[in-house]
Amino acid sequence: MSQVIANEHLMRDDLQQSLERHHINPATLSTFQRILLTTDGTLTDILEAYLFEQIQVVKISQNLIPIPKSLPIMELVEGTDVIDRRILLQGRISRKNYIYAESILVPERLDDNFRHELFKTKTPIGKIWLEQKVETFKEILDSAKEPAQDLAKYFTIEPSDNLLSRTYRVFTNGKPVMMITEKFPESYFINSV
Repeated sequence: MSQVIANEHLMRDDLQQSLERHHINPATLSTFQRILLTTDGTLTDILEAYLFEQIQVVKISQNLIPIPKSLPIMELVEGTDVIDRRILLQGRISRKNYIYAESILVPERLDDNFRHELFKTKTPIGKIWLEQKVETFKEILDSAKEPAQDLAKYFTIEPSDNLLSRTYRVFTNGKPVMMITEKFPESYFINSV
């Protein structure tokens, strides 16, 4: 019992509450799953270190669209143009899809060079930030567990299998420039590689 109580205080309160709100018990997650859901590091670098494989971006879609309704958490009003991006983080050698990510980026808040790299290359966003030395602050907003449904095809799992996810926003120069949700199968990253 004392071990359970001690573990409850190992995680920031906001992260603990987010997991609990979606009925995710951190004690049932593997160490690496907890890292993926609760750290604000660059996911591509974390995956490459864990998997010992280079990770590449596979773009599913990337479109400039007006948002249909205001999004206060991003300080956006209805009709503001955003980049709606959906990608997979895939092993360069294994061709295994590890992460599905969907994001909203505010192009008017991004540097021209950043936008160019985003649209013209397959470089992961975290690596663009690093290469261009863009200062960022990440704030984790939520974690979730949900059935994979249509995303199952990317992971060769059943639609009823669960995905774990985290949603966070990224600030540059004091303004939110991006909100991203990253999802992976609950069955991934359970054992050490």
